[in-house]
Amino acid sequence: MAKHPPSSTLPQREAVPAMPLERTLTYRLHLLHKLTDLESQRAYLAEAGLPMSDGRCLASIGAFEPLSVNDLAHRANLNKGQASRAAQSLVDQGLVLKQASPSDGRGVVLSLTEAGRSQWHRTMEVIERRNQAIFGALSESDQARLGELFDLLIAHARRQGVSEAQDGTADGAAAAAAAAAAAADQSSVVNTVSTPV
Repeated sequence: MAKHPPSSTLPQREAVPAMPLERTLTYRLHLLHKLTDLESQRAYLAEAGLPMSDGRCLASIGAFEPLSVNDLAHRANLNKGQASRAAQSLVDQGLVLKQASPSDGRGVVLSLTEAGRSQWHRTMEVIERRNQAIFGALSESDQARLGELFDLLIAHARRQGVSEAQDGTADGAAAAAAAAAAAADQSSVVNTVSTPV
């Protein structure tokens, strides 16, 4: 007769989560992003004549100029390498001017050229239309409330980033300082229903 291993060596069955995966907020946010992203990419190219990454950076530069590449990365939700490449692409197209920073001898600041200003207006119109298409199912009051809820979630996520950075290793202090600066900048968070998509 075959011997069965002791029950303590059998794999334990994990508890089933209380909420089905497709009802979790993270799953639905990702799904909404995927459902809308392809059309947003098409709209940037067809209506603004720019790849979406360039369009998002142009929108951020126009809204917050003058700003450094680091500032652009923060404002456009990109890493520094992505922001640097997009900024250079916009400079090469004559839409953005790159000048030496008056406060940092090694840094540069980005601002729109006259052609960039016209392109920025076209890009912002694309962003407005995409936001209306995505959030048009909601009433104005629901859109306002959703924007408020997103602001709360963004502020909470930034505070968590500060906390996690402070618990980290050698780079923790620098990361904590960056996250704290982002959290302190909450007053400049644009209503999510009107931000680049």
